Amino acid sequence: PILLLPLFIACTEAPSPDPQAIINATIQAHGGDRFDASTIDFDFRGTHFTVMHDQGVFSYARSYRDSVGQVRDVLYNDGFFREINGNVTVLSKRMRQILQGSVNSVVYFALLPFKLDDPSVKKRYLGQETMNGQRYHKVEVTFTRDSGGVDWNDVFVYWIHKDNNGMDYLAYLYHVNGGGTRFREAHNIRTVEGIRFTDYRNYKAEAEDLPLEEYGRAFNEGGLVKVSDVDIENIQVKLVN
Repeated sequence: PILLLPLFIACTEAPSPDPQAIINATIQAHGGDRFDASTIDFDFRGTHFTVMHDQGVFSYARSYRDSVGQVRDVLYNDGFFREINGNVTVLSKRMRQILQGSVNSVVYFALLPFKLDDPSVKKRYLGQETMNGQRYHKVEVTFTRDSGGVDWNDVFVYWIHKDNNGMDYLAYLYHVNGGGTRFREAHNIRTVEGIRFTDYRNYKAEAEDLPLEEYGRAFNEGGLVKVSDVDIENIQVKLVN
């Protein structure tokens, strides 16, 4: 029995952390239940967004002025519509999908990690990685086809701080506009009414075929090229009582 003990210890491995538990912890660290009981206003690249959640009821509205006048797009539980100068306009199915996808994408990134606990979200634990001297969990997120929206086949990897559960880095594979991959580094982190918001520095890899899970290594080695800033401005939050 004494001789078997080292073999038993060598063959026993600690179970991987539960990716759902990690996601739950980061949602709580970023605002928790406040996400689902709030109205949030912000500006993104000259467009104003008003995002409302109230216990499952939601509406995402964006408004801006262009050559046709004042445009307002609204995505909500029952569908999507566009108003031009206060009048609802008729849209093709394809155009409606494109517009609602673009509205949803901005809100998705602005409110991360909210919505990562939706039933359509699938998680996989990828291990740990050191970023700028800090330890992070890596969690891959994909979506089910039937309820994951028009971008259901996009893939994300999130780096979540082991100690404070902050989501400080992410990489993603997208398919719209020709597709590609990007890596984002959070900065200008601030908290408004208990909800954490962040801006991002947006990078791409020099090698277009770099796997998402390798972006952390490439970032640490200085192998990424900055392509843009992703900033949200003039944030206002009203919590639902």
